[in-house]
Amino acid sequence: MTTPPYLSPADKVGVISTAKRTEPHEIEHALTVLKSWRLQPVIGANTFATDGFLAGTDAQRAADLQQMLDDTSIKAIFFTKGGYGTLRIIDDLDFTAFKQNPKWLVGYSDITLLHSHIHNFGIETLHAVMLQGYAGSTPQAVESVRAALFGESHVYEVPVHERSRGEGEEVTGTLVGGNLSMIYATIGSESEMDTNGKILFIEDIDEYLYHYDRMLVSLKRAGKLANLKALVVGTLIDIKDSTIPFGRDAYQITLEQTVQYGYPVYFGFPAGHAPDNRSLIMGREITVTQNNEFVKFTFAT
Repeated sequence: MTTPPYLSPADKVGVISTAKRTEPHEIEHALTVLKSWRLQPVIGANTFATDGFLAGTDAQRAADLQQMLDDTSIKAIFFTKGGYGTLRIIDDLDFTAFKQNPKWLVGYSDITLLHSHIHNFGIETLHAVMLQGYAGSTPQAVESVRAALFGESHVYEVPVHERSRGEGEEVTGTLVGGNLSMIYATIGSESEMDTNGKILFIEDIDEYLYHYDRMLVSLKRAGKLANLKALVVGTLIDIKDSTIPFGRDAYQITLEQTVQYGYPVYFGFPAGHAPDNRSLIMGREITVTQNNEFVKFTFAT
């Protein structure tokens, strides 16, 4: 995998919206943080445009992303907000210049599409909190963005979740993944996620249990769960039951749909739609070890 150049003080970084509409005040705190890192935010021409739910028309959002991908003076691209919309523009983008001069793309949720699409080029990306979320995030989550982008060591120790499977094992593999709904949405497309022989991370928000099950079954049918090194499950927020109870919680569903494969399944990683959303270098090799108390995630340097 290719690692984009790490950031340095005075670097210019792009700020754009490819999904849900964003108001300027929603990212004021985040811009202050970026400037405190001695970065120079460059606001896209259509970052605060509106088209109903979306941050401008498809053409406007695609134009901003294309401009930031092509501009060699921009060393990273930060996304303001998720929601929905990046899927509508992915096929309108030309990644030729980006492949020649890679840069960090920073976001999660809807931006999972870009993580998956770009992973297929062999380029690393950063799954991390959106700019809108900086004000409500833990200091550790925001600091993890800076540390990753400036090339500092990336190690997490997470308390063992009682439902995890894999005590005493050590697993090494390339990390891929993101929002489960978006991974599900890429199946059968050019952006389809390559999970073969890799460590898959998933998280999600505001889904019904039966739909969570349906997405995992669909990934299994598409061969996405069969040959993993491990499965890492982040925050699962507001996963609801239906009027007729599904009869299994999200942990049971996950273990049930992966039991035949026997690889470790680690629950409770602090990443996803929660204030403690730690950054993950997608495409980077990581080593995962577990003892009686902690699961340790060590990213290669």
